[in-house]
Amino acid sequence: MKLKYINFNTKAMIFIGYISLFYCKTFRVLIFLCIIKYRVSKMKEFKKIGILTGGGDCPGLNAVIRAVVKTAINDYGVDVIGFKDGYEGLVENKFLKLSYIAVSGILRQGGTILGTSNKADPFKYPVKKNGKIIYRDLSNRSIKNLKKNKLDALICVGGDGTLSIAYKLCKKGINIIGIPKTIDNDVNLTDATSGFDSALVVVTDAIDKLQTTAQSHHRVMIVEVMGRYAGWLGLHSGIAGGADVILIPEIPFDLKKIAQRVLERSKAGKRFSIIVVSEGAMPKGGEMVVKKLIKDSPDPIRLGGIGNYVSEQLEKMTGLEVRVTVLGHVQRGGAPTAYDRILATKFGSEAVRLIAEKKFGSMVALKGREIISVPIAEAIKTLKKVSPDSPLLKYARSVGTSFGDGD
Repeated sequence: MKLKYINFNTKAMIFIGYISLFYCKTFRVLIFLCIIKYRVSKMKEFKKIGILTGGGDCPGLNAVIRAVVKTAINDYGVDVIGFKDGYEGLVENKFLKLSYIAVSGILRQGGTILGTSNKADPFKYPVKKNGKIIYRDLSNRSIKNLKKNKLDALICVGGDGTLSIAYKLCKKGINIIGIPKTIDNDVNLTDATSGFDSALVVVTDAIDKLQTTAQSHHRVMIVEVMGRYAGWLGLHSGIAGGADVILIPEIPFDLKKIAQRVLERSKAGKRFSIIVVSEGAMPKGGEMVVKKLIKDSPDPIRLGGIGNYVSEQLEKMTGLEVRVTVLGHVQRGGAPTAYDRILATKFGSEAVRLIAEKKFGSMVALKGREIISVPIAEAIKTLKKVSPDSPLLKYARSVGTSFGDGD
């Protein structure tokens, strides 16, 4: 039977152990007393933790929060508070207590009950002075808030930006555990991130729907998807949706090769084509298309527009009718898939256990079927991108998918 914390003090628990001596075998009693000693030590060292969700929202965040709270309460008798709106809540000391009732029923909900921000950075925090916005290092204020709330550790849920800030706090002496989440799936040292599978299902469903209208009107349909500088979402959704051409940041494309493929299909009687374009894709010798710059964001570049660029060029080169669908933020919305709910539960529960084991500065990660821990410092060194020798690329090429590189 799984042991849980009970509201007895140390003397009462030891007394129970002695009483058990008269009814149990000596060996069992010794084990029982050892467990009591272990639990008591944990109760003294580990009483209260915090959690925040940073960066862009995605399905599965609430499932992570739920897993953290329930594991902390069930297995360790620990209180949990959640900082509102990512690191903004940490700087401004905005938080709420996360009880069993607070996380009840949120497993299937998209978004995050805590709110999030992809702009707030304690080390470069926007402050209004004399009517102007200036940026100040308020990391020490964040640390004071953590101490004020008597937190033993902080769990930071986010992508490379959120985790990079978490590592800076870690270097300043804060006990940090990271959980990777992003629909881009570009966090290093983990096979998958929370939110990726849910976005993949949304994009694949959209491709399926666009294929029917493309077939009916004999059109070339371009689907622009998110992913920033990594092509995981474009690659996976393109394969799952049966795209004829997939354009990703890791493989610069040649427009002539794409036009050739589309025309070959048309001549062969296949009077429609589906092209999936990652927002970070770029032509050979060219650059990524930047939609706009957000000055007060840790990552100011907002990609977008590559779909329209490819569309305009293909219409000129082929004479065929081309339409573009930019999925945008719909990819972040909706309920998490069953896979993401399970992965988020594993991540959240394991994060609490890492705190109990004092493995601070670690990030939970998926390796094969196992949940492991890796140093946050290593995870943020570089983005995880699609490798040129990725088996997925090979399989896609084998079924006739073009990547616009001449194959």
